[in-house]
Amino acid sequence: MPKRQRIVIVGASLAGATAAATLRDEGFDGEIHLIGAETQLPYNRPPLSKGYLRRQEDFEAQLVKPPSYYAAQSIELKLGVRATTIDPRQKIVEVEGGEPVAYDQLLVTTGGRNRTLSVPGANLAGVFQLRTVEDCDRIRAATQRGRRAVVMGLGFIGCEVSASLRQLGIEVAAVAGGRVPLAHVLGDEVGQVLTGIHREKGVELVLEDGVAAFEGSGRVERVRTKKGRVLECDMVVAGIGIVPNTELLAAAGADVDNGVLVDARCRTSLPGVFAAGDVTNHLHPIFGRLRVEHWNNGYQQGRAAARSMLGREEPYDYVHSFWSDQYEHLLEYVGFATSWDRLVFRGRPESRKFLGFYLGDGVVHAVVGLNRGGDPDDPKVDGELKAAASLIRTRVAVDPARLMDEGVNLRALVK
Repeated sequence: MPKRQRIVIVGASLAGATAAATLRDEGFDGEIHLIGAETQLPYNRPPLSKGYLRRQEDFEAQLVKPPSYYAAQSIELKLGVRATTIDPRQKIVEVEGGEPVAYDQLLVTTGGRNRTLSVPGANLAGVFQLRTVEDCDRIRAATQRGRRAVVMGLGFIGCEVSASLRQLGIEVAAVAGGRVPLAHVLGDEVGQVLTGIHREKGVELVLEDGVAAFEGSGRVERVRTKKGRVLECDMVVAGIGIVPNTELLAAAGADVDNGVLVDARCRTSLPGVFAAGDVTNHLHPIFGRLRVEHWNNGYQQGRAAARSMLGREEPYDYVHSFWSDQYEHLLEYVGFATSWDRLVFRGRPESRKFLGFYLGDGVVHAVVGLNRGGDPDDPKVDGELKAAASLIRTRVAVDPARLMDEGVNLRALVK
């Protein structure tokens, strides 16, 4: 690339900061401008529902890079600044209260925002959603004076917040429409295991139900469910998912459909404009089109986008993975499956230490592990997870009996 080019990154997120760092690591010596609407330095969000919420981790430990890094790497930060317009013809980004910022190449990593909570009483004090560190700080403050919480939704945020609140000694009732937690991702069998874990820890699970209203005089005092349950509480945390922040790119003319559409090299339909992270609906060479909201994707796709901007030809083919800490249990997942023909286990689900293989047409599409890893110094565990990713990548047809056999090394199944 010609020297002294200017790359502008809109979105001071994990993906944005990781892309900026990768550009420098890969030898880019032009200008890098990192623009973010939040006033905080780029930070990691997973601890907001776990260690940071429980006051076991400091915010500084969640920063993607330390404060001194950006000046040392000549990355110009513009924090607390919202980009308002992208002009792809003139290659300019307009920002609130500032001069337009010209670019040679643009990367958009604007992530997502919480879905609108459209339930009567949603504006009552004590009703929270969790996305930013400020959101988490408000929830932490509420736990100091409240002892009873209702969690709305049992996706990853709902499960992790429920676990963290119980670990803080808060009484928790969790309301969700599914038969089990995380059924849409993990299926009923694995969801039943999570049901047992949460109930054992004292969470009241109100399943196959929904929230009809939040009630109280100025502050939430109770939750009324659609089936008529009344749950007394001091606070509510709603985990109902996010929507991608695509408005900026859509207004500029980029193709958008459940996220901004990018190709296998993170390129949008606009010339010289790339995107990465939660905001993208990316074309994956194994899984097809999908939008992924997990930390690993933000990190890996940020790196991939930076390399694409430097002219690399490699497709973004990372085999997606995520993890979730709930109490002392570690849940890990590799691959991507929205449906499957068969789910087989290595280890018994009731033991709470197993691998589950999601099969379609005899091929492994995804693997879930509960308490099968977590120790980076254990080469057997590391090999197990990496071998699972290799099985998914190679699309090898596998005998389910061999997947279930603890005596069979998973690597031996990868042809």
